[in-house]
Amino acid sequence: MHFSSTSHPLRSVAAVVLAIGAIAGVPAARAAEAFEIADIRIEGLQRTDPGTVFASLPFRIGDTYSDDKGAAALRALFATGLFKDVRIEIDGRVLVLVVEERAVIAAVTFVGLKEFDNDTLAKALKDSGIGEGLPFDRALIDRAEQEIKRQYLTRSLYGAEVVTTITPLERNRVNVSFTMTEGDAAKIKEIRIVGSKVFSESTLLGLLEQTTGGWLTWYTKTDRYSRSKLNADLETIRAYYTNRGYLEFEIESTQVTISPDKQDISITVTVREGQLYTVTAVKLEGDFLGKEDEFRRLVRIKPGEPYRSEAVAATTKLFGDLYGLYGYAFARTQSRPEIDRANAQVVVVLAAEPQRRVYVRRINVAGNDRTRDEVVRREFRQFESAWYDGGKIKLSRDRVDRLGYFKDVEVETEEVPGTADQVDLTIKVTEKPTGNLLIGAGYSSSDKLSFTASIKQENVFGTGNYLGIELNTSKSNRTLVLSTVDPYFTIDGISRAVDLFYRTTQPINSQGEEYELVTPGATVRFGVPFSEFDTVFFGLGFESTRIAGNVTNKSYRDYRKLYGSSSTAIPLTLGWARDDRDSAISPTSGKFQRVNLEWSIAGDVRYLRANLQYQHYIPITNRFTFGLNGEFGWGKGLGNKPYPIFKNFFGGGLGSVRVFDQGSLGIVDVTNNYIGGNRKLNVNAEFYVPVPGGGNDKSLRLFGFMDAGNVWGENEKVDAHSLRASAGVGLSWISPVGPLKLSWGTPLRSQPTDRIQKFQFQIGTAF
Repeated sequence: MHFSSTSHPLRSVAAVVLAIGAIAGVPAARAAEAFEIADIRIEGLQRTDPGTVFASLPFRIGDTYSDDKGAAALRALFATGLFKDVRIEIDGRVLVLVVEERAVIAAVTFVGLKEFDNDTLAKALKDSGIGEGLPFDRALIDRAEQEIKRQYLTRSLYGAEVVTTITPLERNRVNVSFTMTEGDAAKIKEIRIVGSKVFSESTLLGLLEQTTGGWLTWYTKTDRYSRSKLNADLETIRAYYTNRGYLEFEIESTQVTISPDKQDISITVTVREGQLYTVTAVKLEGDFLGKEDEFRRLVRIKPGEPYRSEAVAATTKLFGDLYGLYGYAFARTQSRPEIDRANAQVVVVLAAEPQRRVYVRRINVAGNDRTRDEVVRREFRQFESAWYDGGKIKLSRDRVDRLGYFKDVEVETEEVPGTADQVDLTIKVTEKPTGNLLIGAGYSSSDKLSFTASIKQENVFGTGNYLGIELNTSKSNRTLVLSTVDPYFTIDGISRAVDLFYRTTQPINSQGEEYELVTPGATVRFGVPFSEFDTVFFGLGFESTRIAGNVTNKSYRDYRKLYGSSSTAIPLTLGWARDDRDSAISPTSGKFQRVNLEWSIAGDVRYLRANLQYQHYIPITNRFTFGLNGEFGWGKGLGNKPYPIFKNFFGGGLGSVRVFDQGSLGIVDVTNNYIGGNRKLNVNAEFYVPVPGGGNDKSLRLFGFMDAGNVWGENEKVDAHSLRASAGVGLSWISPVGPLKLSWGTPLRSQPTDRIQKFQFQIGTAF
């Protein structure tokens, strides 16, 4: 076998394009006689590996050639997509394959692209066969243009145009350039809901994700039309009605019109409300495993109240979960309303089929290219060769999701072929980058400009361990911390965290004095999971605190005079935490509870320090949230030694009692310096509402607040009369650089000596 890049005169041509006639279904004028192949020659190759061609042929040297084999060879070579033309010529007993290669794409470029990310679009096109190094196919290019235009339509860019330019290059290569004329996005000018009588049109419009233009829609982009979002909004309206008794509610029509200049869109939705239905009874039908009372206790549908689709859906889900707890993976519960239109009444029938009980034969992990299997498997509470337990499977999925290493986590249940009582579980994960390199700056009303840098890796080498280095250069708190966490230090799930730190802290509001607290140290902590939601922490550390600089603050000067400028402590820490909030950054429901005790058992200073915190978020509606936060701190010196002044609590500002200057609550010594105290109390209440024009975007919310609290020294009486209080409004924004909170308020209870700061803001704060 050999190949050549140039043609040679043939001694005789017995057949040309014989096989092409076979492909086209046209009888050849003269068929080639069968013969034994002495050699195979390829002509016309420029880039394609000859081995690719030979591997596609259905014959080899020494085989007998026939027209059928020739046709099969042509089909195979065309199927590779590498050739524009292929023909077979016969020179005696030598087969000559003459090929014309397709052009290869040298580069794909985009001109005028603004709406989409360049790399994302290039990757999507490459997945469709258009990319650097791939064969050029004009049909694929045409389809790519249509797909790009379709993507623009999803962004309301109806006037977008795409022009493709093909530039030939040497060596049978081409450049492909897509030139975009995006134009302006079409905006929703009007939304009408026709036929609504029970609920006002404004009430229904307030439920929608899509809106007409407003002062904030440049940020939310909710005034851009999207068919998928419109369908979701229609389902929201349907759910709103069916959850309030209108069982036969229908959306009769939806009309979307666009202006001739493709800039304005009008939407008209016509609805038929139907009548209000009241539930008179709930019936259970089917096999309830002899536990009908247990199932009936899960029913959320209440006779005498309007029909609520949410209650029906919640009940069927609870039934499925309960069946799952008993091993019935394929149980089905269907709701069937028996409607009495004359009396506007409905009986809800819940028909259940438990199917069969099954075992879990095998648990597979898929999608974890970097993360080790054991990191995922050790979070599972469902075991192989055990009864299927829906509750444990859901808990397992949630535990894997809470690791934070994956974008998506799904559990699929598959029947085992040939068995009636076994299933396999496959947990599919989509990994996300878990490393974080952050270099940035922040600004707060107390610290001014600060520099931060950190290198973090939450899943080092796919082991599930954490490694991080953090640096902070704020005026009042400079920090260098090296941290590592092993979440499974023991096989039972006990975690171990080690911190090495060097902190320099300038007491807040120290009247500009040039002194600071320098604290190097190290801690090791262990976390013991006592339940799926409760973790107890304990640890041991070493700290050395030095009061450095020129101290004119009387309290710090006196402390240094009595106990020296340097103090060591060996604190033992003990804590407990439970967090079931739906989000740690922008929560709308759930609670967070924390207790932390710090006990210095050895060293120059002996003390006990406690901190308790409780947060509770209550969703009033899907758009309004009430948040409550309470925090109490207490400290006491031990062993006839005073409580160290550098362990004092401070109050005032964001995270404490707003409107009062940062750290300004508590004792003021004779040199007019704020030194904090050994006791602290904060109570904060916030009511969150969406920003007008922002739709249901929870990353940007307005809130009203009321705060109360103070800081007390050891010899001060803690009572309600000494509390400071404030109220005001604010803005919460999950910005690209971190959570941002701005607040403006006025004091409700204050003293003439208090320092008031009505406007305050900070990036990266809560409450």
